[in-house]
Amino acid sequence: MRETTLHAVRLLERAQTGDAAAVLAEAETALRAATGDLADGPACMHFVRVVAFIARGDQRAAIEAAEPMLRAAEREGSRGWQAAALASRAWQRLRLAESPGPSASPALPTAPETSASSGPSVSSGPSASFGPSASSGPVDGDRDIDEVLRDLVAAEMLVEGEPDPVAAVNSRVAVAIGWYELRLYELVEPQFQSAYDMSTADGAQNGNRAMWLLNLAEMHLRWALELYQIHRVAEAESHTAEAERYATRAAAEVSGAGAVTWRDNALLYAACSRADRHDPAGAASDIEYYTRRLRDRGFPAEALAISRPFHGVALLRSGRPDEALAVMAAAADDLPPDADWLVVASTHRTRAVLLAHRGSRDAEATLAYGDSLAAALWRQRLNTLHAVRTRYDLEQLRAQHEQVARAAEADPLTGIANRRAFDSAVRSAADRPGSVAVLLVDTDKFKLINDTRGHAAGDAALRSIAAALAAQVGPGDLVVRLGGDEFAALLPGAGPAEAAAVATRMVRAVREIPDCVATVSIGVAVAPAATVTEALCRADEAMYRAKRQGGDNVELAPAPALRAAA
Repeated sequence: MRETTLHAVRLLERAQTGDAAAVLAEAETALRAATGDLADGPACMHFVRVVAFIARGDQRAAIEAAEPMLRAAEREGSRGWQAAALASRAWQRLRLAESPGPSASPALPTAPETSASSGPSVSSGPSASFGPSASSGPVDGDRDIDEVLRDLVAAEMLVEGEPDPVAAVNSRVAVAIGWYELRLYELVEPQFQSAYDMSTADGAQNGNRAMWLLNLAEMHLRWALELYQIHRVAEAESHTAEAERYATRAAAEVSGAGAVTWRDNALLYAACSRADRHDPAGAASDIEYYTRRLRDRGFPAEALAISRPFHGVALLRSGRPDEALAVMAAAADDLPPDADWLVVASTHRTRAVLLAHRGSRDAEATLAYGDSLAAALWRQRLNTLHAVRTRYDLEQLRAQHEQVARAAEADPLTGIANRRAFDSAVRSAADRPGSVAVLLVDTDKFKLINDTRGHAAGDAALRSIAAALAAQVGPGDLVVRLGGDEFAALLPGAGPAEAAAVATRMVRAVREIPDCVATVSIGVAVAPAATVTEALCRADEAMYRAKRQGGDNVELAPAPALRAAA
């Protein structure tokens, strides 16, 4: 792992354990180290900056910081950091839509040695974690989430195949949090599972790898709470069973300085998962025990709030309805101001169920109203899930079409564009304003390579020549292999001096290819884009003049003569 990435990992841990301001300053210094411009720094350090803003509860700054991170990741060709930037921007937009400003955002961070998050944790790679302290509520009907869904779908498509383990884990977790914020649990699970698998496969992973299992346990508990509100009891119980499986595994796998707290957190979730199934009496006892232990260690109240509805259910099913009602009354009074909507709804609903159990007509009316709202929110969730899956399928189809199109216009030997792409670019150029420079390139002494060293050596030379030519042009220019040992380039907007300079660099670059006797002759012509086909003829003539002069040089075609008026 590169030293820069290791440095970023260390900063991420500090940002998430109470040192965000200092980390932000250090990250920005590191980002400016190369050129003085923050935007030119590495993507991993930009992610530190994003996380530092998140840890400070400043959604707007985090969203803005994701933009240079995205550009840096694209510059580096890192799919993982691109995905992390897109996903982080998406779920910060969701948070921003719910609060009037940074001050209303749930507090971050939580230190693994002292507490765990009440939402999904994000790894810094092999060292630390942070997570939103409350999952997002349902998406408002009038909220425009098109950009959020677009970013999350794009991020999910990018996460595959990222070789860097830090970028790979963080990108998957960032995507998972985005789906978690939207309550799309079906999409969350595979991302957290992949993050766990990567952590277990990496010998340098942090001591709290069980946080991924804890995230999965909590996700299934929340899923169950939603299902109970719409009376899908069997499905809810299947998710509490999954929660118990993940929580039990987490308790067995915790290690490191915060192992005791992580284990208590895991065992609390395991107890919650038993409340509605087997051993409700034992579940009630364990929920009370582990809640007290975690509270005594300073575990945040919002992280414990999810256990209260399960505690009430466990007491009721143990034949202790009065205790259950007292627990839920206290839970409703003690709800943290930043508790998320599902915890609030589940707490009040469980209390209403207990009151209805005692015969309260008011509670029954409240339940009926709450159930209708829960059903509407569930339908909204399913509509969002359908929209995401449809968008994902369309994006995959578009990507496949683009891949086929790129393959049809790529030269299989050299990897650069082929004659078909060149002809298409010439046609397009003719319809645009401005000028265009045409470079026609013929390889000198290529036959000598084939005759003396064989066709395999000739193919290797062509690949090297193609790479040397392509390295000399800008992002809007096109270099193609026309066929055999002939190449061409189109430089939109280039004038004669600029085109000649590019051609001269090409000649020099090919000349300097190690163990290659081939050189190139280049003819250059510049003309209005509308007359690009005429420029091709002049560039061809110039290229042959360069060949007749011994090759390994550039010949600039003269400007066309002006025609006299009739």
